[in-house]
Amino acid sequence: MRVNGAQALVKALEAEGVDVMFGYPGGVALPIYDAIWDSGQLRHVLVRHEQGAAHAADGYARATGKTGVCLVTSGPGATNTVTGIANAYMDSIPMVVLTAQVATSVLGTDAFQEVDISGITLPITKHNFLVKNAADLPEVIKQAFHIASTGRPGPVLVDIPVDVSKGEIASFRYPETVGIPGYKPTTRGHAKQVKQAAELIAKARKPMLYAGGGVIASGAAKELKELAELMQLPVTTTLMGKGGFPEDHYLYVGMPGMHGPKYTNYAMTETDLLIAVGVRFDDRVTGKLQTFASKSKIIHVDIDPAEIGKNKPVDVPIVGDARNVLAAITAELRKMAAEPRTEKWMRVIDEWRRRFPLHYHREGAALLPQHVVERIDALTAGRDVVVATEVGQNQMWACQYHKVLGPRTWLSSGGLGTMGYGLPAAIGAQAGRPGSLVIDIAGDGSIQMKSQELATARIYDLPVKVVILNNGFLGMVRQWQELFYDRHYSQSVLSQQVPDFVKLAEAYDWLGLRVTQPGEVDEALVRAFEHDGPALVDCRVEPEENVYPMVAPGGSVDEMLGGIPGGPISDMLDEELLTEVWE
Repeated sequence: MRVNGAQALVKALEAEGVDVMFGYPGGVALPIYDAIWDSGQLRHVLVRHEQGAAHAADGYARATGKTGVCLVTSGPGATNTVTGIANAYMDSIPMVVLTAQVATSVLGTDAFQEVDISGITLPITKHNFLVKNAADLPEVIKQAFHIASTGRPGPVLVDIPVDVSKGEIASFRYPETVGIPGYKPTTRGHAKQVKQAAELIAKARKPMLYAGGGVIASGAAKELKELAELMQLPVTTTLMGKGGFPEDHYLYVGMPGMHGPKYTNYAMTETDLLIAVGVRFDDRVTGKLQTFASKSKIIHVDIDPAEIGKNKPVDVPIVGDARNVLAAITAELRKMAAEPRTEKWMRVIDEWRRRFPLHYHREGAALLPQHVVERIDALTAGRDVVVATEVGQNQMWACQYHKVLGPRTWLSSGGLGTMGYGLPAAIGAQAGRPGSLVIDIAGDGSIQMKSQELATARIYDLPVKVVILNNGFLGMVRQWQELFYDRHYSQSVLSQQVPDFVKLAEAYDWLGLRVTQPGEVDEALVRAFEHDGPALVDCRVEPEENVYPMVAPGGSVDEMLGGIPGGPISDMLDEELLTEVWE
C-alpha cells in the first residue's frame, strides 16, 4: 500500500505505541496534521505555545516512563521548543521532538519560516536528524525512539521538510529492530569493580547512598531500597532523584545541597564512603567541590562514562545501568555475608535530625508558604498524587516539605531551572496518568511564563490543580538580593494583586479560590482537590519569607545560613558518640 511521508510518520508513531502527543500546527506541518486526522490511535493535545508542547511531553515522560512526543512547525514553531529541549537534555528525559521544515529545494535560502533547527539544537539534543527522503522516515523514527530511551535518556529531534512529508513511499514497513554502529551503551557493571564496591561498603563505618535522577530513569528504586536495607545505609536523594527512595523511611536523610537540611549536609561532609548512583555532582549539591565529601572514598555508578570523574575524582568507577549495578552489588554483599556496621553512624545522624530539623517560625497570623506545602502533603497522604513544581522558592519549599514516596511522582526542572515548566509538565503528566491527582506547586512569577496553558487543561478536561505561593516577588531573586545585594530589589518586585489569579482562572473556566489566612488553607485545598475539573488556589503568602537553610554561592555545604543555629560539626555531637564513630 502506497503512503506518503506524513502517513508513514504517523504509522511509525503508532507502531512505537505513542498514545498522546503535544503540538501546534503551522504551514509546513499541515501534511503531518492531515495524517494525524485519520489516526485512530494518536491523541493530539493542542497546546497554546510550542514551549508548552515540549514541557508537556517532558512531564508525560517523567510521569509515565515512556518517551514523550511533541510536534511543531518550522521557524518560530521550532525555536519556541528550544528551552523545553534544553530542559529535557539537562535532566536526561526521553523525548522525540518532531519539527516540520521548509522544502529541501529551498533549504539554506532563508525561505519563509526557515531556521536551521538541527544546527541550533545540536548542543542540547542527544541526537538529531534532518530527513531528506520519505523512504527513510520509518528507520529514522525507529532510531530516534531507541536513542531517546536507551543508555542515558535524552531528547532527539527529527526535522522533516514538507516535500518529504508529501513524498510517496511504495510500501510501508516498520523495522522490528534497530542497529546503530557505535551506539552500544554499557548496561552491566564490570565484575571486578562491583566486587571492589561491595568490599568498600562492607567495611564502611559512615557510608552514604547518594542517589540521583539515574535511579528514576533506570527504574532502580527497588534495587536501591534493597541495598540500603541490607546494609542499613542512610540515603540522600537529589532534586532529580526524589522518589527513588521513600522519604518516610527511617534510612532517608533528605536532599543534599544548597537548600538541603543541615543534618543532610553534615552527613555528606562526614561520610567515609559516598556511594553515588545516577548523579552528576551538580554544583547546587556539592557547593565548594574541594570540601564536598572530602573525607570520603567515592563509588560512582552511572550509565554515562563522561559523568564519572567529570566534577569529582572517584575511587571505584562503575559504568552501567543503575538497576543492574545495584542488584549486582547487593548480590555480592550477600555472597560475602556482609553485616551492617552503621548503627552508631545512624545514632549520630539521628542526633543531627533531632537538633537541626527543617524549621520555620509558625507563630503569628501570617500565611507562610511552608505551611501551605505541609498541608498539601498531609491532605494527599495515601492518594495517587503527582507533584510538579515551577522554579524558585516554590520549588525549594516543595522539596523540603512534600514527602515523595515513590518514583515518577515528582516533576521538577533540575539542571536548567526553567520558570514556566510546572503547568505544562503537569498537563503532560495528567494526560499520561488520567487517574492521578496532579498538582503544580507554583510561584506567581513562574506561573505567568506559561499561564496560557490553562486553556489546554480546560479544553481537554485535564483536571490539574495549581497552588500558587503568591508572594508578589520573583522570590528567589529577591532572597539573593536581600542576602547578597543590600536589599536592592532591582526588578524583582511583582504584585500580589496583578493579575488577579482567581479571575484569570475563571476566565479559563477553572475553579479559582483565594487563601489569605492559615485557617483557610485546608478548606480551599480540599475543595480544589475534590473538584472534578482544573482548579487554582491563589495563596497570598508572607512576601519576604526566605528558603532556609541555604548554602551561600561557592560555600561549603556544611556552612549554612538560616534555620536552627549550629556551629562546627565537632561541636554538635555527644562526646561519647563522637568517640565511638570517629575513632
